[in-house]
Amino acid sequence: MISERFDQFVRELDSVVSAHGSDEPAVLAQTQALVADLVSQDDWLPDAYTRPHPDYYQQYCLYACPRGRFSVVSFVWGPGQHTPVHDHTVWGVIGMLRGAEVAESYARQADGTYAKTGSETLRPGMTDCVSPSIGDIHRVSNAFDDRVSISIHVYGADIGQVERHVYVPETGEIKPFVSGYAQAAQS
Repeated sequence: MISERFDQFVRELDSVVSAHGSDEPAVLAQTQALVADLVSQDDWLPDAYTRPHPDYYQQYCLYACPRGRFSVVSFVWGPGQHTPVHDHTVWGVIGMLRGAEVAESYARQADGTYAKTGSETLRPGMTDCVSPSIGDIHRVSNAFDDRVSISIHVYGADIGQVERHVYVPETGEIKPFVSGYAQAAQS
């Protein structure tokens, strides 16, 4: 158990997914409201799930639905760290807990390459959504070069087990990957 606040969040999320599983707009809207409420307070995430790695971002699994319907992950961004351009292949909701992150959207061009189409900065309490139907290809980075940022992500599958893709924008090359999870340090 992480905290009673988090456990209540998981119960409510399970109810949303059970009630609206195939209705993605309803799932996203209701999950976004739940995530916004969760990240409105920064007193529930144990230290073991907040530790950065010196070389790359950490993805800690906070909860994975036993039926594979959703997962909740803390992303810990060390100073200046970022993802490659990637997709998710499932719906997702991101909530900013600490610091800030920049999400740069990408789209396929007529010549097969991928170009940046927009950028958004999330600050504490803010949320965003991704999915193949609304836009799913992006690069995410810590907005700060001098401190850690932490975001909470909810996905419509056990994201650590999902085969996804990394995109090379300049060439259009697409490479499959499975992210897995970092193991939380024992407190």
